[in-house]
Amino acid sequence: MDVYYLMISDLVIIGGGASGFMGAITATGSGLRSVVILEGSSKVLEKVRISGGGRCNLTNSCCEISNLVNNYPRGEKQLIGLFNRFSTTEAIEWFQNKGVTLKVEKDGRVFPCSDSSEDVIKCLTDFAKKSGVKVFANSHVKQIDIIKQGFKLLVKGNKSFEAKNILICTGGHPSGRRLAKSLGHSIIQPVPSLFSFATSEKSLRTCSGITLDVQIKLTVNKKKYAENGSILITHKGFSGPVILKLSAFSARYLHANKYKGKLKINWLCMNEDEVRLKLDLYKLDNGKKSVFNNKPFNNLPRSLWKALLSSLNIDSQLKWADFSKSSKECLVKSLTMNNYLINSRGPYGEEFVTAGGVSLNEINFKTMESKICKGLFFAGEVLDIDGITGGFNFQHCWTSGWVAGKSVV
Repeated sequence: MDVYYLMISDLVIIGGGASGFMGAITATGSGLRSVVILEGSSKVLEKVRISGGGRCNLTNSCCEISNLVNNYPRGEKQLIGLFNRFSTTEAIEWFQNKGVTLKVEKDGRVFPCSDSSEDVIKCLTDFAKKSGVKVFANSHVKQIDIIKQGFKLLVKGNKSFEAKNILICTGGHPSGRRLAKSLGHSIIQPVPSLFSFATSEKSLRTCSGITLDVQIKLTVNKKKYAENGSILITHKGFSGPVILKLSAFSARYLHANKYKGKLKINWLCMNEDEVRLKLDLYKLDNGKKSVFNNKPFNNLPRSLWKALLSSLNIDSQLKWADFSKSSKECLVKSLTMNNYLINSRGPYGEEFVTAGGVSLNEINFKTMESKICKGLFFAGEVLDIDGITGGFNFQHCWTSGWVAGKSVV
């Protein structure tokens, strides 16, 4: 069977995701004439489509770069320079200038005002088309060979493309890492990031669905992590923003320890003395009331209060007047430093973010070009860079795609 050839392109982009489209639009806008996107699946921008429950959390309003980079467990140092060129402010302006009206929610996440990821997809695909970018779906790249003019790409379906430059931005898909390795790059083993925690602890099963702000500490084989934020109690364990952040920063340690760890939760964000004093004062004024049905902490959900009391084997008929000092001390500990054993990770987050990818030591972060192979560029999650939930992973995609698109020219 004959191999089907296309004319040599200035740039072939492998991966039709966020960084791929940003790279393509930026490259053509900067003067590059022939740009091709090859997407292995049947649809482009699928992660954009499903992110944020279909609303697309496309970036974050955090504009101070020193604070912004703290949201990246891996790649913090490299991102400082990149964000000085194209950060959250530039990303917001970029989309708004192209007709996507945006809104900032109270937690800093940025969404289209329409709450529809389709607006973001339409923006990217329309501007790529207007810029002359050719997009080929169902075009899985099987092999890349270095030739005199640049590169030859062998594509599923017995097709072949030639390119002066290549931009690999395949996200977490293993194909991009395989291609990078074939061209001489080292790969940091990818492991899951952004996931919930599972525990065999049954005392909180009646609290499934509760969300509240906590102070939390995670210990994984003597390595300690601490965060404050919103936690969600699930029927299998814990989730919510603070858990996802902990999972991202501890991803490698948890993976190495088979997802075993110890979680210490302060349910009230108060110290022991503050809790003890509040219990004593409440007891003085409410001696005849039931301990189970009357609590001194308004922000603590009633079902959680009862679950904590039950775990201490406190009599459900007990009055505050009869609440002993020893029971009080046990309750203080339970409210401020309750321990839960993590025995596995829960479901993967919807963004399917991985910690790992192409080694950062082999990339020139002024251009996103490979230090090993001239004409080869990288952007997005194929690199060993990942952020926490909140729009930070997309921001890295917009930034690295933009810098790569500029640099190819």
